[in-house]
Amino acid sequence: MSSSTQARSTKPQLLVRNARIADIPAIRALVAKVYQSAGMGTYSAAMLRGQINNFAEGQFVAEYQGEIVGYCATFLISGQFALKPHTWAEISGGGYASRHDPDGDYLYGMEVCVDPDYRGLRIGQRLYDARKKLARAWDAKGIVFGGRLPTLARRVRRFDGPEHYLEEARASRQRDPVLAFQMRNGFEVLGLLPDYLKEDKESLGYAVHLLWRNPNAPDEQEERRAKSYGARLPDTVRVATVQYMQRRVGSFDEFIDLVRYFVDVTADYRADFVVFPELFSLQLLSMEDQELSPAESIEALTKYTTPLKEALSEMAVRYNINIIGGSHPTRMANGRVENICYVCLRGGEVHEQPKIHPTPNEVYWWNIEGGDSLNAINTDCGPIGVLICYDSEFPELGRHLVDQGANIIFVPFCTDERQSYLRVRYCCQARAVENQCYVALSGNVGNLPNVHNMDIQYAQSCILTPCDFPFARDGIAADTTPNVETVAFADLRLEALRAARNSGTVQNLKDRRHDLYTTVWRER
Repeated sequence: MSSSTQARSTKPQLLVRNARIADIPAIRALVAKVYQSAGMGTYSAAMLRGQINNFAEGQFVAEYQGEIVGYCATFLISGQFALKPHTWAEISGGGYASRHDPDGDYLYGMEVCVDPDYRGLRIGQRLYDARKKLARAWDAKGIVFGGRLPTLARRVRRFDGPEHYLEEARASRQRDPVLAFQMRNGFEVLGLLPDYLKEDKESLGYAVHLLWRNPNAPDEQEERRAKSYGARLPDTVRVATVQYMQRRVGSFDEFIDLVRYFVDVTADYRADFVVFPELFSLQLLSMEDQELSPAESIEALTKYTTPLKEALSEMAVRYNINIIGGSHPTRMANGRVENICYVCLRGGEVHEQPKIHPTPNEVYWWNIEGGDSLNAINTDCGPIGVLICYDSEFPELGRHLVDQGANIIFVPFCTDERQSYLRVRYCCQARAVENQCYVALSGNVGNLPNVHNMDIQYAQSCILTPCDFPFARDGIAADTTPNVETVAFADLRLEALRAARNSGTVQNLKDRRHDLYTTVWRER
């Protein structure tokens, strides 16, 4: 037998592994297929991104011959929440696993689903086993979840309500295949959870509150061993913000040389990220001999979109730094003009984040339209997000990024006078406090007299933190002198965010009232 034949014959046909960001489309398709008959739909890509980013070790897929045929989502949470009555939306943070607590003493199972075409392969059992193995590895006291009752709607008329049905099924006088499977796996029934998932019509919204006790869990007095959570990230992330001077340039190459200078300098200081201001590429319009109309300006800029992306990406790789490329008005394939931030990572990947809310001036001068996607971006320093200027003034957007796992939010901005700047500054400080995350701002200074809507600029770029003991006294890790071209640096500790979120003076993320309010994002 040849070595290549041996390799093929020994390659596993079915394996259970941790889910990856690249698996999201396949997971969405799987969940949609599994719950099609129940009419419950699937997770959004943002929800799955949040589940993976918030607790990578807890998300599993079953892969059979290269196809994803099972999914299992899990996170850590305190027993004081998991063992009390709750709904699925409350406990899971609206499906993002955003209530994951690295110090939680129970694993919570928010999802297990198996492709119905592959149920003969005991995939559900494999996923349950992987979850139990995880509980043992983390010294969790047990696993808690709400189990579906998919035959309840069809059979409840023969019983005196859901409680009676559960009592009979628990005593094996009524066959419920799902509950029977869970009890065979060592789960005990704690009770019934009404209104657990109202969309689950087959279960009439009910779920069985189930608990598996970890027989190897340490005693209460035994010190729990230290745990690493998520992929191993650097202890400190160095962020640089460029307060960029707008001035006349004679060519595209001259503009790129100016940008390259700041990338080179910040890379020499071993920054992990450098952020440039919103619309900093409008400097290219200063090359024109005459003042252009707004429509002519957009067309003139469009031809620079591809070379700008290529130049930023080349610099990110060459200088080993992640570049948050300000923003650039871009003509989209459908003819729309959007204000796009190009995020170029040092591994070569290029991500695009559109501005969601164009300002009245952007709409008036350039007919810019808002984008419709807001995604956390995975980097070698953990997930990040971008809110372009005005977007930082909408609390829902920052919360959506943090629900997806973002620890740092970058805000390229462009403001003409102090009041406009302070709106952005104060809102960014609020985003840092309410989301217990870092926020880095970068703005333009100087002027471009012949460019519409870029006559004057005001900026005081800064890097902001939550306001609590582990952070800078005033919630400001670094800032700049107003209206002077310069660079500011700050070393940001991701561990400080984790500590603040789980044991800080206030715990904004943990203390959200998921039973009262939620924000629902519609994917297009």
